[in-house]
Amino acid sequence: MCCLTALSMPPTSTKVNEMSEKKKVFRHEWKYLVSYPEAELLQRRLSPFLSLDRNAAGGEYMIRSLYFDDMNDSAYREKITGVNFRQKWRIRVYNCSDSRISLERKTKNGSYIYKESALLTRGEFQKILDGDCKFLLEREENLCGEFYYEYMAHLLRPKVIADYERTPLTLDAGTVRITFDKNVRAAIGSFDIFDAELPTLPAIEPGKLVLEVKYTSFLPQMVKTLLPLDGQEFSAFSKYTQCYEAAHHLTDPTAGISKTYISGRKQRNVYQGLF
Repeated sequence: MCCLTALSMPPTSTKVNEMSEKKKVFRHEWKYLVSYPEAELLQRRLSPFLSLDRNAAGGEYMIRSLYFDDMNDSAYREKITGVNFRQKWRIRVYNCSDSRISLERKTKNGSYIYKESALLTRGEFQKILDGDCKFLLEREENLCGEFYYEYMAHLLRPKVIADYERTPLTLDAGTVRITFDKNVRAAIGSFDIFDAELPTLPAIEPGKLVLEVKYTSFLPQMVKTLLPLDGQEFSAFSKYTQCYEAAHHLTDPTAGISKTYISGRKQRNVYQGLF
């Protein structure tokens, strides 16, 4: 009985929850794998009409995300088996700096996404790594309490770090955001997201980068015209799953079948605990 009490969600008023639900706005998200020449051409087409994100000093910035998953790797398995509605937890920083540390949950329903975030201090991040998450119950944000519940009830733990450089373009009309993510790689050896010297392993095929098109209400016709991705199809590319496979030396001979359970028999990951 004590354990159940300890894992209970912090109390929130019905009114607050209703207001929170009303504020949720799912966005469209399209992903493509494109070549570097294709990406350069698209950026030239878009740059006269879209603005470079003001945070992109020098045209880009580095994103580092530490992804969490439960003891059964549910987020990973749900992705590769094509579950339509799923969630991922991560802690994200930019340029390996502690100036902004975000605890984030990304909810995906088909091609729609919804992201929630709460800021952390560097000390709070270290507490989470050390397994001391109870402070999250004292935070006002519901997201923090929900992460604590997942951490305790489902044994949510850090799994892999994903690194990449992003060039972001924005347009106010339709709240459009188009990003080019290159050099997607898995950082290994530690979960210290502030260590810029962590070794990495490539997590994307050579010569390719990830193009993401996100918008809320509508995609302006001008943008549709500027994005004639001839022959390109939506990609199911996931930075988490690709980096997880790279860091844990997994391949995909099963073409989408879970690498955790194959032929009804659980496979032992010989690299577990090394990274």
